[in-house]
Amino acid sequence: MTWQRRINGALVKFTGVQLTRVRPAAQSSPAGPAPAPASAPEELVRPPADPRADRLLVAPVFIMSPVRSGSTLLRSLLNAHPELHAPHELHVRRLTVGFGTPLARKAMEALGHNQADLEHMLWDRVLHRELVRSGKRTIVDKTPANAFAYARISACWPDARYVFLLRHPASIAASWYEADPVKRTREEAASDALRYMKAVQRARKALTGLTVRYEDLTGEPEKTTRAICDFLEVEWEPGMLAYGEQKVVQKGLGDWSDKIRSGAVQQGRDLPGPDEIPDLLKPMCRSWGYLPEEEGR
Repeated sequence: MTWQRRINGALVKFTGVQLTRVRPAAQSSPAGPAPAPASAPEELVRPPADPRADRLLVAPVFIMSPVRSGSTLLRSLLNAHPELHAPHELHVRRLTVGFGTPLARKAMEALGHNQADLEHMLWDRVLHRELVRSGKRTIVDKTPANAFAYARISACWPDARYVFLLRHPASIAASWYEADPVKRTREEAASDALRYMKAVQRARKALTGLTVRYEDLTGEPEKTTRAICDFLEVEWEPGMLAYGEQKVVQKGLGDWSDKIRSGAVQQGRDLPGPDEIPDLLKPMCRSWGYLPEEEGR
């Protein structure tokens, strides 16, 4: 018996107190839990080496749109189609992986996988699982922030298809402000929304896809959804326009207004006049055809 044990035994005998060594918690840190691994750097991003083995999804669909542009309405309409599964915003581009140890990194590199490859496999697996559980054929993701990662998404899924959803920039900014007027001023809303618009514009220039306008979607829903179905090579379904009757209206991440909850397409707000458009947004209005060149000067 060591002297420490003898002393501890005497303490227990005469005082009833026993000394116990406190073991440090595994992986504990005064600063809190370890941060999630950073996303793979751009130089590691590349298409799948073997698409048939590395990808489970076939021709996924991505709606590239700014915030408050009607993407929730569009995904509700598409989700009412028997072959299209359009869940709430999924944000898979934020899912990252870490190796944990240098040995794990070497093991994956020996298999031909870098960090970006593994992240792409994770994204694909998450979306594929969601699609399989839906029982449908094609998945549609409408996360607005995907526009900032269009190059990464196109590298992950070389066969992906894109629907670009546009709306009058001033209407987007107004709706973004109204969504939380305490969080942002009208000027801040316009500036923040413009970031998304510019990202969508970059994606439109780099990728091939179908451009749809919110004003057409709400003004001529049948004509517009028929065009989308033609692009996606699926038969148009009348039930898409009455999506609320198909029990596909489910609250999730993304806008959730009374118009969406109604279960039917509602007419959009009146377009703003030229004098109601913030100067900051006029170049984008001209670029998207909402403001004639002479009225923007």
